[in-house]
Amino acid sequence: MIKLISSTLQINENSVKAVVKLLDDGATIPFIARYRKEATGTLNEVEIEKIDNENKRLKEVLKRKETILDRLKELQISDPSLLQKINACFDSKELEDLYLPYKPKRVTRASKAIALGLEPLAKIIMAQRQNDIANQSVRYAKNDLTAEDALTGARDIIAEWINESAYARNQIRRLFENQGIIASKLVKKKEAQAQKYKDYFDFNQPIKRVPGHRYMAITRAEKEGFLKVKISIDSEFALQKLERLFIKSQGSAAEQIKLAAADSLKRLLSPSLESEIRTGAKEKADSEAISIFSKNLSQLLLASPLGPKPTIALDPGFRSGCKVAVLDKNTNILEHTTVFPHPPAHKTADTKSYILDRIKKHHIEAIAIGNGTAGRETESFIKSILPSDTKIEVYLISESGASIYSASEAGRNEFPDLDLTVRGAISIGRRLIDPLAELVKIDPKSIGVGQYQHDVDQTKLKDSLTNTVSFAVNKVGVNLNTASEHLLQYVSGIGPKLARSIKSHRDSHGRFKSRKELLKVKGLGAKAYEQAAGFLRIKNGENALDNTGVHPESYAVVKQMAKKINVALDKFVGDPELLKSVKPQEFVSEKIGLPTLTDIVDELKKPGLDIRGAAKTMQFEESIKTISDLKTGMKLPGKVTNLTKFGAFVDLGLKENGLIHKSQMADRYIEDPSEVLHLDQEVLVRVTEIDLERKRIQLSLKEA
Repeated sequence: MIKLISSTLQINENSVKAVVKLLDDGATIPFIARYRKEATGTLNEVEIEKIDNENKRLKEVLKRKETILDRLKELQISDPSLLQKINACFDSKELEDLYLPYKPKRVTRASKAIALGLEPLAKIIMAQRQNDIANQSVRYAKNDLTAEDALTGARDIIAEWINESAYARNQIRRLFENQGIIASKLVKKKEAQAQKYKDYFDFNQPIKRVPGHRYMAITRAEKEGFLKVKISIDSEFALQKLERLFIKSQGSAAEQIKLAAADSLKRLLSPSLESEIRTGAKEKADSEAISIFSKNLSQLLLASPLGPKPTIALDPGFRSGCKVAVLDKNTNILEHTTVFPHPPAHKTADTKSYILDRIKKHHIEAIAIGNGTAGRETESFIKSILPSDTKIEVYLISESGASIYSASEAGRNEFPDLDLTVRGAISIGRRLIDPLAELVKIDPKSIGVGQYQHDVDQTKLKDSLTNTVSFAVNKVGVNLNTASEHLLQYVSGIGPKLARSIKSHRDSHGRFKSRKELLKVKGLGAKAYEQAAGFLRIKNGENALDNTGVHPESYAVVKQMAKKINVALDKFVGDPELLKSVKPQEFVSEKIGLPTLTDIVDELKKPGLDIRGAAKTMQFEESIKTISDLKTGMKLPGKVTNLTKFGAFVDLGLKENGLIHKSQMADRYIEDPSEVLHLDQEVLVRVTEIDLERKRIQLSLKEA
């Protein structure tokens, strides 16, 4: 299995072996990537996750193989050639092909023919040694069976044998994979309802060239009843392949096999393999969509935070007003209300008075505004009432998923006495102060950065997104004394149960003064401590190293470094000048290698530094408020809100996002939009097309 994983992923065999052993011993992916670089050859989280997934897949194949071998043993089938092929097989499709002839079946045309005693006739035909097949069939014409009935039954048996031939199936499978054409047609009388799938009303393309997002769109339309979809191959060519495989003579036996092969292809092989190819295409599309979603989610989670600053957050609305939440620097709510600056109420003076009073009272340093309905209008109003010399920045914040959080169990537990609209405003403010800490409370599928996320395999999506959140949380590190239970559960080695225990311990005993105190938490043993400690930070604790990414297992070597240059540990940590004199290679030992030592020195230079940078405001074009204000050729500032395989969606400050197709991103071919753009990136775009009816905006980076 190690060799197979290494070969499949093109990763060094020793690295694969080390990763698999560490995973089997209970190590987490973030821990392995960060603190076991010598063992893995400095593999990153993504590479380790691939090894983990491939290892799990092969274990499933092994499990299935054992089941099949047990079944063959029950059937007393001991063909050495078959058993050898099964033992050597690690491809799930080929494994099922080998098992197919022995698999329990429902009643088929072939099984009925066998029950009528026609298998000997089928064997005579397949042997192709006799050409008086008509005469042979007469011998089986009994019990109300005619000679023609006997031949039909024999052909049914042969058709099933052809279908169960592993070699024949593989030949036709390759045809479907390499030459299969997917075609979709509009279902009559559904044109009006199916307009968003217009591109697929009369569509065909080789299945191997269909991008995942296109396959997802076609199959979704099929599921909704708008399209009929078929994957087909050149049946004449396929039949010729089968004839070459099974026909070794001329005459009446060959004619019967030819008829059986045609029947097998049409009735058994093609439907079965079309279904298999569709499953494969779906898995490939799922994998592509999940990969894009994970990449986008990672970028969103690692978006720059404002940091701990007193903030006013507004969830905008027209008729229902704007919900206001005033937060202190630690995101605790100080007060909340509803203001009505917009028509029909138009209470601008009252709103102005309230906002300016709270700015003064709570020393507000930032204002966060949701980017949904009335978002731009609220932003303009707030900017208009702020003093000209103000240092307060106004931020437009994505509302995606805020309503999900508001109505969720997490939202209810945090603010049981508050209306869900107020919870939404709080979430918007917290997203500005620390996006990661707030977004971990929301189901990743609801954050709005995916592509067909509801159509993909939900188990695989959940696993991938959970890993993505975990990677982001552990990359940033977590303040042990302020982190919420939701954030703590994603820390390496912790999980929901220990997160509750940590919070309970903190509530009962006060703040943690050192990482060592974690071992006093109920249920948190040495293994969990090993996995988690390096990712948890303690500011102003007893040990300066507890506020760094240095793992406690390496504290001794840091003390050696400080001692070597004759400096106290607390002065040594965070002094780049002193650290220049440290040569990591001098401290290499059997227990610790150069990659980890280099990481340690880098970490000591910037203890407590947030790798995410600082939040920036985005200035949209003030004159553009609705899609009707747009004109072709306009050049506008925007922010990338979502990346897909075919392009990037851009927020222009309107209700509708614009799309930059990947062909409009550069004067060269772009395979993946992430080559050029990333989430939250500010861009200048040119409007190339406006479809008011379908509310679609086409954009380009070219000449912009």
